[in-house]
Amino acid sequence: MEWQQIIGFYHVAKLSSFTKAANATFRTQSAISQQIKNLEEELGCQLLERIGKRKLRLTSAGERFFKFSESILEKYNSLTEEINEIKGMQMGHLRMAAPFTTLYHLFPLALKNYIKQFPNVELTILDRSQQDILDLIKNGDIDLGLVLESNVKKDLTALRWKKVRTVVITPIGHPLAKVKSVTLKQIGKYPLILPPKNIKYRSNLEERFHKIGVDCHIIMESSNVELSSLYVEMGLGISFATVVKELPELKKRKLVFLPMDHLFKPDYLVVVMRKNKTLISYKNAFIKILFEDAFSNNNLGLIKSPQ
Repeated sequence: MEWQQIIGFYHVAKLSSFTKAANATFRTQSAISQQIKNLEEELGCQLLERIGKRKLRLTSAGERFFKFSESILEKYNSLTEEINEIKGMQMGHLRMAAPFTTLYHLFPLALKNYIKQFPNVELTILDRSQQDILDLIKNGDIDLGLVLESNVKKDLTALRWKKVRTVVITPIGHPLAKVKSVTLKQIGKYPLILPPKNIKYRSNLEERFHKIGVDCHIIMESSNVELSSLYVEMGLGISFATVVKELPELKKRKLVFLPMDHLFKPDYLVVVMRKNKTLISYKNAFIKILFEDAFSNNNLGLIKSPQ
């Protein structure tokens, strides 16, 4: 069994495509196919089966070999990082993901400080929805991500960063802005700007409206609070958001943030990673910088559109 065969199989299984695996490993498709064929001959069993012309499916043996190859490659990468650390070389690859608003308002300061300290670390930063981030973490495609704690299951590790609260955003002068304790029935009377349907928070809101018999009018779908706030200010509708701290950028707009603590439990913005995963020092350093920057800079705030 050769090292390249393990790598080739891993990418074919991961990407469900010989073509994509070939591109990922900088080899030809025929070379990847030959590697898998030789591997199957050596093991004496089929690892992959074709379904139609383009789809692939792992056999029972293939699933076991995929777990083996995934474990081997993860251990190899960890070993490489540890050896570099022993040699005093703070270099490697840090992969992170967060929703747009978090990346736009939070990461620039943390990244600026991180890059100064670790100029040789290769960074991959992804703009993704919270569910996509959790999937990337579970699959081992990224090292850490930022999401709301309510979306994290017990099979992942979550480090609490900031407490968040749910608010309703309205224009200045809106009738609800004068109400001391707004109800969902009152909110449901107005056009709403909500996240897309595939976002968990959206379905939870619609379910709550449905329980009280309110057929809300969703006038717009928006995946981030900056876009929502623009159209709220224009008077198109009102919107929900989960808030850590109002940003100066949004305070400049003619908006009112109505706290909904009486209807929604507080949540936390967390750094999430795989369970029992020990991060190498240069990766752990980003989390440390993230927390230090948050508590040392009073002007730092974050408003997240529900994902």
